[in-house]
Amino acid sequence: MCICINCKHINKCSTYHFIKKQHDGFCFNKDSKLFNPPDTIISVNIYKNQTSIFLDWDLRECASFVEEPGNWLNS
Repeated sequence: MCICINCKHINKCSTYHFIKKQHDGFCFNKDSKLFNPPDTIISVNIYKNQTSIFLDWDLRECASFVEEPGNWLNS
């Protein structure tokens, strides 16, 4: 699970916007005021069945993470 959903910076983070774009296929906010968090680790899990391949993107570690549970509900 992506730790972004419980981070204070979810609405201003370029890494979250990148991961969201990978999931949805579009960028919902082209805000130039996004910050680039240092020291992030993104994992990509590959799921395959007989007809398709699915990539699941998750942020696992981030030096800028500040816990604020439920902050994503306000986005």
